[in-house]
Amino acid sequence: MEFNPGSVPCALCGEPFAVNENMVNSGGQVWHQKCFVCVQCFKPFPDGVYFEHENRKYCERDYQALYAPCCAGCGEFASGRVIRALAQSWHPDCFKCTVCKVSLADIGFIKHQGRPLCKKCNTEMKGTGMKFCMKCNLPIHGENITYRNQVVHPHHFNCRKCGKQMTHKCRERDGDLYCLRCFDNLESAICGACRRPIEGRIIHALGKMWHPEHFVCAQCEKIFDGRRHFERKGLAYCETDYSELFGDICFSCNKPCKGDVVNILDNTWCIHHFRCVACDVLLSTKSGAHFIDMDLRPYCRKCFEKIPTEMRRRLKKRGDL
Repeated sequence: MEFNPGSVPCALCGEPFAVNENMVNSGGQVWHQKCFVCVQCFKPFPDGVYFEHENRKYCERDYQALYAPCCAGCGEFASGRVIRALAQSWHPDCFKCTVCKVSLADIGFIKHQGRPLCKKCNTEMKGTGMKFCMKCNLPIHGENITYRNQVVHPHHFNCRKCGKQMTHKCRERDGDLYCLRCFDNLESAICGACRRPIEGRIIHALGKMWHPEHFVCAQCEKIFDGRRHFERKGLAYCETDYSELFGDICFSCNKPCKGDVVNILDNTWCIHHFRCVACDVLLSTKSGAHFIDMDLRPYCRKCFEKIPTEMRRRLKKRGDL
């Protein structure tokens, strides 16, 4: 019997095949080439290689990101033989003594300041009071700094302003490190409102610097205090006043909405911007698809059903907290 392409639908879209159209046969099902894609990123499988989980097909990158642990040593995904130690996963070749780098996979280890050491190095380190750098995990023999409550080598960091490599004489401000020269220059910052020098935290906005208490909404004069602001003609407005004065702000394009709007999921969209976050299908018109809310983002039903069951469960659990 001659095979009729139109009699067998695609496993994804359900549409028939055209005459002489190439198809993919996998697991007893057939697919259009454009439909045979990863269920997570919706991209074709590199070299045709895919991985299955719960009867769903993933590219190697997304499969590892979702289901494979990362090695604490090299940061790559760990597969095959994996060592679990210090609440982390390791490739056997990456699980080494922090000091002498001898492999610990088959000889055991001793935990010292949260790091794995061989027995010999642990014996030598006892009573020395030596600290380990939280950045490179190596012992600190000379100068060190405390950055974000962690002891580190200063040479791992650069000045936030000039890019110069740090020494132990650097200074920290608002979570950033500065060399002494740049740190002193920060003291001369002038507030865009009161025109006085700024001491302490600085707000950078509208091309100027501000005291935190002076960076306020141009309409209600309330302090932003880290909240989002909207700029118009060189002035900053809070979201409420900007919307009242100039219209609603679209959650997608971040511009004032014109014409009809969609108010849902605690946000506002231009009617032509309310689309499925996965496939971009329009969701807001009468002829558009119904949407499903997951993690405060709209999905069409078709894309929602492609999301792995375990991911749905995790997001739902997080949303219920």
